[in-house]
Order: sequence, then C-alpha cells, then structure tokens
Amino acid sequence: MYPALTVTETLRNDAHELLWVGSEGGMEKALVERAGLPFKAVPAAGVHGVSLRKLPGNLLQLAKGYCSSRRLLKQFNPDVLFFTGGYVAIPMAVAGLRRRSVLFVPDIEPGLALKVLSRFASRIALSVEDSRSYFKHQEKITVTGYPLREELKKWTKAEGQAYFGFDPQLKTILFLGGSSGARSINQAVMEIAGELVREYQVIHLTGHLDWEEIQKRTSQLGPRYQAFPYLHEVGAAMACADLVVSRAGASILGEYPYFGLPAVLVPYPYAWKYQKVNADYLVERGAAVLLEDKFLKASLLSMITDLMKDQERLAQMSAAMRALSNPNAALAISELLMEMAGA
Repeated sequence: MYPALTVTETLRNDAHELLWVGSEGGMEKALVERAGLPFKAVPAAGVHGVSLRKLPGNLLQLAKGYCSSRRLLKQFNPDVLFFTGGYVAIPMAVAGLRRRSVLFVPDIEPGLALKVLSRFASRIALSVEDSRSYFKHQEKITVTGYPLREELKKWTKAEGQAYFGFDPQLKTILFLGGSSGARSINQAVMEIAGELVREYQVIHLTGHLDWEEIQKRTSQLGPRYQAFPYLHEVGAAMACADLVVSRAGASILGEYPYFGLPAVLVPYPYAWKYQKVNADYLVERGAAVLLEDKFLKASLLSMITDLMKDQERLAQMSAAMRALSNPNAALAISELLMEMAGA
C-alpha cells in the first residue's frame, strides 16, 4: 500500500488523474480515501497454497475480478497502470494486457503475485539492485529505491523527541509491529518493558491485536513508556529512536536507511522467506542484526542491552544504514510512469 500511496503524492503534485483499485473487503480502502484518492474495489483471491475445497470459489472470484477490471478500464481509460503486488492486481493485469504498465517490487525477493505480474509489466522498478537476479527480462528493470512517504521526511530528531515529550539526554528504543501488530514482539516487550524504562525511553507501536491487554499491563510504567495501537506520525517515532526492533517487511529497505536507524530485525516466521531476505540484506551491510522469532523472549533484552551499551557499534550501524538511503525513489518511479504514459 504505502509505496503506491507515496508515488501518488508525487503524481498529484502535477495534477494527474488517478484511480486506486483495491480488493473487496480489503484494509486499504479507509487509508486510500483518507489520502483523498478515488477508490474502486474488484473481487480477488489467491490460488497458491489454497485447499482444493476453496480453489473453485477463489477462481470464480478471480474471474469476477477480471470482468470488473475490464469495466473499470473501459470507464477510466488510463494511460498507464501501476502495480505494487497483491492478488487484486492479477485480474487487472490480465484485463489491461495491452496497456502500458509499471510494476514496483517492494521486497528483495518477489512473491508469487509479483512474479506473475512481471510477465505482463512494460517496466519493473526495484527497491535494491539485489532483486535483479529474480527476473528474466533485465531490459525492463530500473532500480529506483523504496519510495519514502513525504510525511516521514518532515521530522528531525529534536522534533520527534518534542512530539513525545521525551528527554533528549536519554536514549529511545522503538518497537514496531506493523499495522496489525506482532504478537510475539508485543509479548516479549511486555516481559522487559519495566527494565527498559529504568534507563531508556520506549515507543511501542502495538497494532490493534493486543492493545487492550498491553494497556492494562503497562499502565504503571510512567511517561518513559508510550504505546499506540496505530500512529499516523510514525516518522516522529523513527526520527527520535536510537534503535528499532521490528519485523522485516519491505518498508525497512527505505524508511530505516533514511533515518539512519540501527535495527534488530525479527522476520515474521510465516513470511520467513521474504522477510529473511530483506533482513539479511541489511545485516550483511552492517546496518542491522537478526533475531529469530523463536528466540525473542530469551534474547531480546540482552541483545538490546549489549547494543545500547556499545555506542560505537550503534554509530557504525547508523552510518551503514544511512548509506543505503535513496530518498528520491518516489520521484524516480513517477518519472518512469510518466515515460510509459507518453507524457
């Protein structure tokens, strides 16, 4: 979602007409409409790894999605299509087979939907150079970087500290579980939060999944611990943090480098393949350390403590992370779209 929203920010500055197509019942509708974009939904469903019992129904959904996509394309008549993945893109890509399109690949290793979409795309934009090896048609590829939301860029460290009312003399640790939350990270944080606030300030973005329980368990921790189920101003949190603990989704390839934010990365075990590749990319470059989900409770406190006490290593990780930053990625992708649209 966020890469596409970021690119639309750039395109809207030039007053182009845009239409967002998402899946029926998907979580993106509210965020897209909050951003002021027109939204249309089409039926879609996955087929990879689906049981035989569900497969006929999912195939029917895709067929309906194809018909809906054809109608939308006829009504809106776009000059170019922009895909960032997801099964909702499959029926639209098939319906728009003869139209020019750009595919953005957020993760280093593309998922099945992106691999399928790459066959239809006129051009392919990548977050990092390492993704090239996963694609056959090298002539289609441009390495643009991961597009960074403008709302993140407005924050400095001092402004982030002021937003949370934090003491600039104390170090800050950010725990980030994503919009839906990361239960294992949340549970591990609950075990060590009391010890952490003795020496550090903590921002904990919990997601909605465990929010009520976390509120109860942390009500006595005081102002050094601040938890949120969702934070629109996540840029303030990243800007003032000295270390982040999070999953390893694609956004870490753009957001953490921009802030030079050292990271403890905990790949989601059920998306291990893709998140592990993202994490390894940053670990191999000295910008992050890896912690497996199964070792969270046993090792999280000691890993944080060791890193926070080694300020020289943290500084080296920060420099290594910042060296990977590509803050103009959204502009590069929008220029690619305009090229394909013939503008």
